[in-house]
Amino acid sequence: MGKILCAIRGGEEGYRTQDAAITLARERGDDLCFLCILDLSFMGRWGGPDTPDTRGALAQVGQFLLTRAAERARQAGIEARMLLREGQLREQIKAAAREEGVTTVILGRPQGRYDMFASADLEEFARQIQSEIGIEIRIE
Repeated sequence: MGKILCAIRGGEEGYRTQDAAITLARERGDDLCFLCILDLSFMGRWGGPDTPDTRGALAQVGQFLLTRAAERARQAGIEARMLLREGQLREQIKAAAREEGVTTVILGRPQGRYDMFASADLEEFARQIQSEIGIEIRIE
């Protein structure tokens, strides 16, 4: 039995990625873990303070997104763990994959103007994870 790590984001465009992770976990009998990363680096670009209030509010949003993803999995008969991490997206995905001992990472395909990656960048990042950690990467 393996373990799937699915990086999630807000918005309906993330449902396709969650559904792919849930389906794969059910087909394989793998454990499922949803990961939400709070990257507060954007605060400095806008000149805003990185305050405990801001951090707390974003943590609540992240926890909400994780809870919704886990509930969607539960409705499909899959129990999912939830991980909320803070830091840079790329580093946190790789760190979580290592620490959790996952066999598969599922990343969402870029779909809109708020995406952190262009398609080519995401594919390069997926190859990087695969070569550094030696696990399966899926872009859904």
